[in-house]
Amino acid sequence: MADSLYGESDGNFISVLNQLQLNFVVAIRSNHGIWLPKGQSIRYNKWRKFDRVFSNGNQEVRYIREIIFGKRRDVRYWQITTDIEKLPENSTWFLMTYVPGIKYSEVGNLYGLRTWVEYGLKQSKNELGWADFRLTHYPHIQRWWEIVCSTYLMVSIHSSVFHDSHSYILQIFAEHPLWDEKFGWKNILNNLRLIVQPIILFNLIKPWLKVFSIPQLQSGFSHLISIMNTLHNHLFLSLWSDFFSFSSA
Repeated sequence: MADSLYGESDGNFISVLNQLQLNFVVAIRSNHGIWLPKGQSIRYNKWRKFDRVFSNGNQEVRYIREIIFGKRRDVRYWQITTDIEKLPENSTWFLMTYVPGIKYSEVGNLYGLRTWVEYGLKQSKNELGWADFRLTHYPHIQRWWEIVCSTYLMVSIHSSVFHDSHSYILQIFAEHPLWDEKFGWKNILNNLRLIVQPIILFNLIKPWLKVFSIPQLQSGFSHLISIMNTLHNHLFLSLWSDFFSFSSA
C-alpha cells in the first residue's frame, strides 16, 4: 500500500474525514495538485529543525518547512526530511494536515504515530479474521468487514484507558485460571473470549436440552451468564442484556 494512498484519496477517504469533521495528518505525493486562483503562487517557507521522538524515547533531528499554496488555509502542507541539502527520496515526506493550530514541531511526531497505529490495527484485524472470508459478492464481504470492525471497537473500548482495570469485580474475574493479566489489545481479546464462553457453550448444548430436559443444568448456565453480565464495562452489559436473558430462558 502506497504511503500516500490516504492523502491522495480525496474522493472518498479525505472527503469522509471532512464530513465527519475529523482532524487528520496524511502523506501526499510530491506532485500533489492544488488549484490556485489566478495570480497566486506557491511559497516554500524556511526549514526549521525539530526532534523526532520515537516510541522507545530515542530522538533524531529532522527538518520541516511549510509549503503554502496561495494563501494559508485550514488544510496545510508540509515537507519533512533528514537532509535539507540532498532531500533523499527515502527519507523525505510530503504531508497534508487538517489540525487547527498545529505547530511545526508537532507535525512530524503526529504523523509518526501512523506507523504504529496502522501496524497495530493490521495485526488486530488479522486476529479477528479480516481476510478469512470465503465470499465473492462484495456486499457480503463488506458486511464481514463491518462485523470485524465492530468487534475491534468492542475489544478496544474494554481497554484500561476507559475503565478501572483494578476494580474489585475485575479482580474476581481474574481468578479464572486462564485469565490474561496483561493489558494489551490481544490480552483483552483473550479475556473477552473467556467471558463469552458460557453463552456460546449454552447455545451449543441447548438442542440437547430440548431432547433431555435437565432444568438444573439450564438454570446453572442462566446463572453463570448473568454473572458474566455483571462485569463492569465488559460485554453483554447493557444493549444485549435482554437478548441473553431471553436466550438463556
